[in-house]
Amino acid sequence: MNIQQLKYVLSVADNKSFGKAAKELFVSQSTLSTMIGKFEDEIGIEIFDRRFKPIDISKEGIEIIDQIRIVLNELDNLGHVTKVLKGEGGGALKLGIIPTVAPYLLPIFINSAAARLPQIQFIVSELTTDEIISSLQSRSLDIGILSLPIYEDDILETTLYTEPFYLYDGSNKLPKSKVNPAELDYNRLWLMDEGHCMRTQVITVCDLRNKQEFKRHLEYKSGSIDTLMRFVRQNRGLTLLPHLATHDLNKEDQAKLRKFVDPSPSRAIGIATHRHFKKSKAKEIIIEEIQKNVKPLLPNKAAGVIVDPVVVD
Repeated sequence: MNIQQLKYVLSVADNKSFGKAAKELFVSQSTLSTMIGKFEDEIGIEIFDRRFKPIDISKEGIEIIDQIRIVLNELDNLGHVTKVLKGEGGGALKLGIIPTVAPYLLPIFINSAAARLPQIQFIVSELTTDEIISSLQSRSLDIGILSLPIYEDDILETTLYTEPFYLYDGSNKLPKSKVNPAELDYNRLWLMDEGHCMRTQVITVCDLRNKQEFKRHLEYKSGSIDTLMRFVRQNRGLTLLPHLATHDLNKEDQAKLRKFVDPSPSRAIGIATHRHFKKSKAKEIIIEEIQKNVKPLLPNKAAGVIVDPVVVD
């Protein structure tokens, strides 16, 4: 018994004729008759009474044909579900992205990716690294875009691009030469809120865990880089900005950027999915669109040291 035999039986039943069914299926009438005969022999039931024209369907055959319709319909449904799971059909795709990446990356790829996947509904949320990892593991999120690596055995990671960090000096009084993180005035340094991986990366770059005298007397409780910059600018403080966040800065703010000494601290941004994630086509297209659109915006120089985004205690 095979799918081809089921389709042959259904075509003969619908056409009431072996000749018409053969033309519809682009096979010879003898081949059609032989295949259906083998099927009838296998199940031990005669479906068609060939003595009549148009052919007659036996009482038992009517029930068999009804069941064949159900089976073929469910096979069609299976094909549709498979396409959805692979990102080739309709359905929703839930994407989480960290707030320090979202405003700079989403506008340059999401529309082109959606245009290539017109049957998919994109549901995008800004989430912290921990929220993305937890949601991927619970399968309530399909794809995460965040800083890598994340060190989870059940999550697959693909690096999309790397970008350097720059120092943003709200006072604009630091020398124009490259900055050594060890020589910064840490009491002027503003950090992201707890739970944001970029906060952890800044702490790592500046080695703040070993600076006992460092007192963060004022911290901005948000994941928004743009608003953090407003506070840093007003208070003539310091903070770190990733490369993509600097593209739309005005000339005044561009002048306040300082590069770090080599090897420059950088972050790796990547795409993460659960190891059982099946929408491979959608993932492939998203990767292609991000890399194609972000490449012209990145510096030509090779990335420096990738700073670990894992949250510290």
